[in-house]
Amino acid sequence: GSTLMQMTYNRFLRTCPPENILVVTNEEYKELVLTQLPDMKAEQVLCEPFRRNTAPCVAYANFKIAELCSDANVIVAPADHLVLNEDRFEEIIDLAILEATETENLVTLGIKPSRPDTGYGYIQFENKADARDPRIKTVKTFTEKPDVDLARKFVGSGEFYWNSGIFIWSLDNIQKAFEKDLPDVYSLFKSGEGKYNTDEELEFIKDIYAKCENISIDYGIMEKASLVSLILSDFGWSDLGTWGSLYTHVDLDIHNNATVGDNTYLYNCTNNMVYSPDDKLMLLHGLDGFIVVDTPDATLICKKTDEQKIKQFVNDLKIAKKEQFL
Repeated sequence: GSTLMQMTYNRFLRTCPPENILVVTNEEYKELVLTQLPDMKAEQVLCEPFRRNTAPCVAYANFKIAELCSDANVIVAPADHLVLNEDRFEEIIDLAILEATETENLVTLGIKPSRPDTGYGYIQFENKADARDPRIKTVKTFTEKPDVDLARKFVGSGEFYWNSGIFIWSLDNIQKAFEKDLPDVYSLFKSGEGKYNTDEELEFIKDIYAKCENISIDYGIMEKASLVSLILSDFGWSDLGTWGSLYTHVDLDIHNNATVGDNTYLYNCTNNMVYSPDDKLMLLHGLDGFIVVDTPDATLICKKTDEQKIKQFVNDLKIAKKEQFL
């Protein structure tokens, strides 16, 4: 009965007090966030005026936190991840905080791949046990969303884990990383010191965000950093960012079809992911390995193996000014 955002918020209440949780989102979603999380104060929702990817939003949070607690440890986590084993997740987070506190390393959580999924980034690690804990590994390389052949090689090697997108670091170490590897972004946000957590913050952020580089924390920081620890994690994780990942969390019928919708009927169909509204009839025959998504204003039919092409479809619709269908 909870949304993914509410589940994420409640999960981190096990690790830190509610006043220490910040949500960074676009300004148009502020009221929605506060409705979803009624115990959160308005000043805990950091509003971005423009979409500038994850590095600027992390930088924004860093400087806001710095003026509240300069020796903080920071956990960065997307709000839409599924975690099935929260006790094990809490244990891994505690280990990651310890690693971030006792070393100069930036820490990320890796998930053992269950399939050669091209929708995730992959992290290669040195396959030797750390004396402190065998789950702690030294990162060698990051590879962002490989093609299926390369993903198969990664999975087969046993030296690659999925990049969960969950990061843990000391505020001091991540600020040093920004200053070194994203100096322009760092300088923009540093110029606002003294304005964070004041009435001047919002106007300052609106002024600088248009000048910010559009870059992810993965590309901007993690791939360049020389000191990165990976913690091998297994807590029932999925980012549910693709129909393929949803397929792994929906009950399958005897023909390995996953269906969402009360009035879906499949004939001679196998290995499909099908979504349709409860009030609409869906009849399919003879499909094998397809994604079928039907909504009131759009229908998608795509091979599961070609799922990453959906991003191209979305971009094409934006270019054609058909965003009302997205």
